[in-house]
Amino acid sequence: MKIVVLGAGAVGVATAWYLRKSGHDVDIVERQTEAGMETSWGNGGVIHASEVEPWSQPGMPQKILGWLGKENAPLLLRYGAIPHMWRWGLEFARNCTTERFRENAKSNLILALHSLQSLQEIGAETGIAYDRATRGVLKIYRARESLDGAQRSCDFLAQHGLLYERIDPARTVEIEPALKDTAPTLAGALYFSRDEVGDCNKFTQGLAAACARNGVGLHFGETVSSVEVAGGRVTGVITSKGRLPADAVVVSMGSFTAPLLASLGVRVPIYPVKGISITFQRGAWNGAPRVPVIDDTKLFGLVPVGERLRISGSAEITGYDATPAMSRAQAIIDNASYTFPDIKRHLDVSQARIWAGLRPVSPAGTPIIGQARDVKGLWVNAGHGHLGWTLACGSGRVAADMINGRRPSIPTPAPQGAVLATAV
Repeated sequence: MKIVVLGAGAVGVATAWYLRKSGHDVDIVERQTEAGMETSWGNGGVIHASEVEPWSQPGMPQKILGWLGKENAPLLLRYGAIPHMWRWGLEFARNCTTERFRENAKSNLILALHSLQSLQEIGAETGIAYDRATRGVLKIYRARESLDGAQRSCDFLAQHGLLYERIDPARTVEIEPALKDTAPTLAGALYFSRDEVGDCNKFTQGLAAACARNGVGLHFGETVSSVEVAGGRVTGVITSKGRLPADAVVVSMGSFTAPLLASLGVRVPIYPVKGISITFQRGAWNGAPRVPVIDDTKLFGLVPVGERLRISGSAEITGYDATPAMSRAQAIIDNASYTFPDIKRHLDVSQARIWAGLRPVSPAGTPIIGQARDVKGLWVNAGHGHLGWTLACGSGRVAADMINGRRPSIPTPAPQGAVLATAV
């Protein structure tokens, strides 16, 4: 079967990899000149089952409303975005019940564990170097009630495969000595030993090269104009450089999946949420963290990626503008400096890479993987939110199973918005 995958981020390239391994004739179309150059470039860097809880959770709508207009808010809704995302917002609110939140978190966890295994298998098969580290992840807490609440959530997910350990401040510092100065402020931490770190951009580019060696056609610098449909089924893709015939098309364009498919009358409930990261060289900071640290109170993550350090921690609903706001970046740096005061001596903002990307968030906080109900051969693999790097390989594997008519080896997220029908 001739299959065209739209989008060369981590999700799209992983999908192409598994489809090619299944024997299909596969092409990837990407508007950038290389793979992994948009949302896959500067994400937090952690492949973590520890962050599978969706943002659509009990109490979140009220928090978002309370954060309106506050530049230092962890999730900032811009007033100008409200008229364009009200329907998505209502669906988001409906997913904020305790029952739906737990089911969606469980679904993400199952896929995350499947994805981690798939990532490890691809790495072993291809030998891709992507600054992989397996030291686990620390989530630190300053309030005991917050730590207790996080433990209750983890206890629920532990029934479905999550591994974690609650530790005291002394054990926290033993795992990450860079937290020594802030230890007196801590109530404790949760340690997730199975979580990994890696450079998503390097991995995606390495996997794209492996795809090409296996016969996948790479069409970089090509913009998708439309998906061609005739008689209720996909027949090809029209790009800025011509037409590609196709028996099936997989749309993995992140946040841009929704506007492309809207032209076909297919509504995919995905809305962009901008995230910011600051990446800088470790340099002479010999005491810099070696273990990823997520601060529950200050709402940032500091992640070592090879010889670089990456700070992330912003969510901004502002439409499709991917320009990093310096006020938001500075707020993240200030929060990180509270926990790691030495950052002020080693982070030269003028030399750092301040980056923004658009997380493709679904109302349920789970990815949308399935076939369009009224267009045969039109598939979607998008909507991974803040978990794109974590879920990419597993999602690609699940999508390939569906397209091949095989039942995936794990339960899959339910179709969202009543527009997609799964193949199994």
